[in-house]
Amino acid sequence: MSQPHYDVLIVGGGHGGAQAAIALRQRNFAGTIAIVGDEPDPPYERPPLSKDYLARDRPFERILIRPPAFWSERRVDLLLGRRVVRVHADAHWVETADGAAIGYGVLIWATGGTPRRLTCSGHDLPGVHAVRTRANADAIMAELGAVRRVCIIGGGYIGLEAAAVLIKAGKQVTLLEAQDRLLARVAGAPLSAFYASEHRAAGVDLRLNVVVDCIEPADRSLSVRTADGASFACDMVIVGIGIVPAVEPLLAAGAAGGNGVDVDDQCRTSLADIYAIGDCAAHPSAFADGARLRVESVQNANDQATTVATRIADGTAPPYAALPWFWSNQYDLRLQTVGLSIGHDDLVVRGDRAARSFSIVYLRAGRVIALDCVNATKDYVQGRKLVERGATPPRDALADAATPLKELAGCRP
Repeated sequence: MSQPHYDVLIVGGGHGGAQAAIALRQRNFAGTIAIVGDEPDPPYERPPLSKDYLARDRPFERILIRPPAFWSERRVDLLLGRRVVRVHADAHWVETADGAAIGYGVLIWATGGTPRRLTCSGHDLPGVHAVRTRANADAIMAELGAVRRVCIIGGGYIGLEAAAVLIKAGKQVTLLEAQDRLLARVAGAPLSAFYASEHRAAGVDLRLNVVVDCIEPADRSLSVRTADGASFACDMVIVGIGIVPAVEPLLAAGAAGGNGVDVDDQCRTSLADIYAIGDCAAHPSAFADGARLRVESVQNANDQATTVATRIADGTAPPYAALPWFWSNQYDLRLQTVGLSIGHDDLVVRGDRAARSFSIVYLRAGRVIALDCVNATKDYVQGRKLVERGATPPRDALADAATPLKELAGCRP
């Protein structure tokens, strides 16, 4: 029996993989397309898993990227519940965990990542969960009825969003963060302090500078023990300490990379006819002074997918240079971020933190490189131009909330 062959084979059924297929058909690409996904579900949105979906405010059908019939109507084959374990780059075919072979003309790698696991003893006990897939969220929700106390490990967005949902659901929530502030990897100290205050006010028992030593079973529940000898009794543990990019088969096939797979400004890997997009792709970013990095956002996955689809369908595409943006919903707070604050050497707070509506403007050498906007949509919308243009407004003008940011977009040294 001959192996199936697709003109474009997309590995990964998340935002990037789905958008690549959609964009190809929008550009009148007539060749065969398949999406290989290791989950049994058609492509769906991931951000709601720690927000609306976990809160049961949106059923699964409402987080589908497209209705199931869409894919057959667009002649996109969904090969679900199948995990690619090996890439034969020279021969242009992949091998799945069940031993099947699938040939391709062009391969788009859009696998995202897997939740980073604790390495301590007890990390795999029943009741210890991650939040990355529908199955993860469903497992948490299935147990919540019998759960009173939840311990969340990790003070990034996933952990904080889950904490907000579970506090609202009436659970006792303890959140343990190894660093000295929340969101330390992605935000400045003023935003960290604000969210720490908000979560504590909501009832979260927030502990900073806490390193988990082990998780132990204890009287039909769990106990999280820390390196300083403290213990936290709970009925459920949720671990949100980042992801590991799912690129092992590509690296084993010879692709350049390490923390993800390296791509150029067209999202091409070092292997012929293989692209990589989304969370797993390390690309040179104009918004980080050309540094190579992975950007974990829906925007990045979708925009890189569009770049690749344009190149495949039209033979050429502009270099990928989309402005990064992110969002997070916690309680009644909407955080919108534009740009990358990596390497900032100064910041300006505008607005009223006490009123829970403010922005933080990040600067490097006087140039605006990013904004975090909390319940401040106007700043977010207008601040995009400052980042795109590398504006250098006076600090006092940035700090004056009465001065619209659009008036500062043209400022130059």
